[in-house]
This record gives sequence, C-alpha cells and structure tokens, in this order.
Amino acid sequence: MEQIGWAAELAEQHLAEPLQRRWAHSRGVGRKAESIADRFGGDGTLLVDAAWLHDIGYAPTVASTGFHPLDGALFLRDVVGADPRVCSLVAYHSAAAVEAARRGLFEVLSAEFEPVGGLLADGLTFCDMTTSPDGNPVEVERRLAEILERYGPGNLVTASITQARPDILRAVAAVDALPCRSQPR
Repeated sequence: MEQIGWAAELAEQHLAEPLQRRWAHSRGVGRKAESIADRFGGDGTLLVDAAWLHDIGYAPTVASTGFHPLDGALFLRDVVGADPRVCSLVAYHSAAAVEAARRGLFEVLSAEFEPVGGLLADGLTFCDMTTSPDGNPVEVERRLAEILERYGPGNLVTASITQARPDILRAVAAVDALPCRSQPR
C-alpha cells in the first residue's frame, strides 16, 4: 500500500494547485479504485496507482505533446520510473487509443507503450468514467453526456468519445459484474 500513497502524493504535487478541478476528479478516481481494488486481486495496487495518476499528463509541469494520456505515461516512465504497466494503463486509459488515432499520435503511443488490456484496463475506465469532473460518483451515461456537452459538436474529443462509447460502456458493465472479494467492514 506504500505505492498507493506515493501515487496520490505525486498526482497532488502536480495537479492540486494549477488544476484544482482536475485534482478533484483524480482524487475521486483514485478513491473509487481503492474501493474496488479487491476485485482485481494482486493487480489491485496497479489499478489504484494508475487511477491516481491517470490525468497527471494535464499538469503544466508534465504536458509536452498536448495529449494527456501520452504525456502522463512518458513522464511516469522517463522521469518517475514507474511500473511499466502503470505507465501503459495511463497511456491507454478510457479508450485513449481512439483519440490518439484522431490526433495522429497512435503510432507514437503504440511505439512507446504496450497496451494493458482485459479487466485491469476496464477497471481504470470504470473508475474514470463513473467519476464526475468534481470527483463525485456519477452514472457512466451522465459522464459521457457531460464530456460531449463540455467539448461540444465538431470537437475531436467529442468525436473520440462518441466512437469509444460502446467500449466504455462494455468496460463499465464488465467491472460492475465483478464480485467483491472481501466482506464489507
């Protein structure tokens, strides 16, 4: 659990002051991951670390390409020396490959990072897409609608989220279907 504290601290260091709302969202995503980590067995810690760090690429101290999943993953790998799977989860979180392709960055993303698929990637998508920009729990359909409204028609993010919607819904449903491994306290 030491790494979880470290991931949260790193995210706070880079997001809390310059991007307060992004930090609130990241806190909510990190806490949601902590609440479901038991469903992922030994990979629960990876999920939690990636959840806390998933949006670190938005930080002015981290941003380089302007595509936050790639920027965050590069920072975590090259500066922090984070676990490669955490870096890959950040790089591909919430169907980022779709947006990378639309930005002409898919080849760069795939050359730098190997995707982590399956339930672990679904878990990060679940945490991100069921947490509002203010860090509160939200239904996935509401979150998707909020993103579309925030970016508006004709925006690259709007087009990417619209294309990725079926995969996002599938990922959220897959995690919802996972049994809890421990009893509530």
